[in-house]
Amino acid sequence: MHQHRICDTCINRARFCRDIPTLPDVNMGKILVTGASGYIGGRLFPELLIRGYQVRLMIREESPIYKNLWPDVEVAVADALNRVQLKQALAGIDTAYYLIHSLYLGPKAFSAADIQAAVNFRETAEEQQVKRIIYLGGLGDVKASLSAHLRSRIEVAEELKKNRPSTTILRAAIIIGSGSASYEILQHLAKNLPLILIPPWAKNKCQPIGVRDVIKYLVGVLETQGTEGEDFDIGGREILTYEKMLKIIVRVLHKKTLFIPSPFSIIRFFAYLASLITPVPNAITQCLMEGLSNEVVCRNESIKKFLSFEPSTYKTAIVRAMRREDQDMVHTRWSDSYPSACESAVRLDTLKEKPHYIVRYSLLTKNKPSLLFGSICRIGGKKGWFRSNWMWRLRGMIDKILLGVGTQRGRKSLSHLDINDVIDFWRVENLEENRRLLLRAEMKIPGRAWLEYSGPGKLDQKPGLN
Repeated sequence: MHQHRICDTCINRARFCRDIPTLPDVNMGKILVTGASGYIGGRLFPELLIRGYQVRLMIREESPIYKNLWPDVEVAVADALNRVQLKQALAGIDTAYYLIHSLYLGPKAFSAADIQAAVNFRETAEEQQVKRIIYLGGLGDVKASLSAHLRSRIEVAEELKKNRPSTTILRAAIIIGSGSASYEILQHLAKNLPLILIPPWAKNKCQPIGVRDVIKYLVGVLETQGTEGEDFDIGGREILTYEKMLKIIVRVLHKKTLFIPSPFSIIRFFAYLASLITPVPNAITQCLMEGLSNEVVCRNESIKKFLSFEPSTYKTAIVRAMRREDQDMVHTRWSDSYPSACESAVRLDTLKEKPHYIVRYSLLTKNKPSLLFGSICRIGGKKGWFRSNWMWRLRGMIDKILLGVGTQRGRKSLSHLDINDVIDFWRVENLEENRRLLLRAEMKIPGRAWLEYSGPGKLDQKPGLN
């Protein structure tokens, strides 16, 4: 197998596949993981690295964060809608994981983008003689009237399977794990609402799966002969209604919540309300909740012939997710790659002209820079800001009402920050230890804005809001 130094971050993340009934393939060539900055991709590639595989990561835009996070991993910058970039990313690849979706574009735009990306990827993979594609899609009966989200996932799978290379399709329902959008929607609804309305579609059946089991299946099919070119449904141990899933979380949280049947069942309305109560913005919430009108359970369980491990229960997945949050060890989150423009956004340090409006404030202190910087890097999220928290929350609620990201997005970690992390409706654009924290606004505003905290030697070098 390929020998290289693996960063500590990757080692700490790699823990899911220790008990799967397969062994690493010593003859495997280089593996491409698309969507490496996303929720699943960010958890998959450390497992591949720790098992000795040569891995190339594909991201849409180059960013300094990836050099810090993945110092010893090969990174290719490519957008699936750009064939020239795809050709370079797929050159010399044996197997490619296709973990790309355009859900962040909202219900009106994601389907066309998803199909075009799949066409480009399949045709370019054929040109580059990639042997195999592994795709993680969504569960759903192809004969039923599916939501736009589930229909798009099935169409992408059909497109990828048209010709060479052989494609393995894994289909999953909602994924439960710390940082997943589905988990955060369910958890915040259960935590924040003393009364929950149950529309008719909340009685539909679903087979949720823990993120650990998803990673096990993704690695397992790579290492198992006979899974090439096959389709598999993957799910957790139980089939539950969405109402039952909420009730289980309520019990885990030791909450007293009243569940009331409701004849009113307009999903878009419920999705909008959910986006106001949860950290997940409306563009994602609506796409996910439209899928609740369909029953999503495993109909093809042939995966058990190849990978016979026992998936976790829904409650176990919930408890694990909550425990990771309590331990402040959420490694990837849905917000890492949302909104879609976060990687290619205009950056303050590259502006040709200074911002039109600049306000600076400064304070002299004898405190050590490390102590001050550590305090600054804990702003936002549950702890709030240095002052006027009600104003920050009011601005966040206005942003949510206008279909923005709002302040409920919070933080991935309470104790530390990395470039590209979110803080409420800001994103970390630059971070220099004990010297500078630069945040870029992602709320809805008429223009662009930055918030900068900087120490000695920085105030006069960079334009911004201090």
